[in-house]
Amino acid sequence: MKLVPLTSDHFEEVARIYTEGIATGNATFETNAPDWETWNKGHLAHCRVIALLGEKVAGWAALSPVSSRCVYGGVAEVSVYVAKDFRGRSVGKALLQEVISQSEQNGLWTLQSGIFPENIASIRIHEQCGFRRIGYREKVGLLGNKWRDTVQFERRSKVVGV
Repeated sequence: MKLVPLTSDHFEEVARIYTEGIATGNATFETNAPDWETWNKGHLAHCRVIALLGEKVAGWAALSPVSSRCVYGGVAEVSVYVAKDFRGRSVGKALLQEVISQSEQNGLWTLQSGIFPENIASIRIHEQCGFRRIGYREKVGLLGNKWRDTVQFERRSKVVGV
């Protein structure tokens, strides 16, 4: 597996993988993948990674700001998506480990994730990568016609902001 920076050239595959995640019903509240411009504006310019297995994009990870307030400048929300055909091969864990490393190189001190409780694989890799469960949000959002809960995870850097 090779981890490389995610660029606009990869976005067709990124959007396809995102759409596969949406189809599971357990990855995001979003119902459609955005276009490149929208996605690009919503994510930090750094800490964008894809995993390549051979020539295939197997997954991607990126960070989004949690607030425009300067006090939260070192806090970001994690997104990790793995293509259907590559799930169960530690792609997600490798991507998450890489985005953690890059986040610390870029001065981020806290990463957070809100995960549907049904998404056991995502919960597992977050825990394996040092995230701790900090809360539970009951019926926080409506997906289709069903209210959904999320489990909140956080990882505090041991090297930035200590």
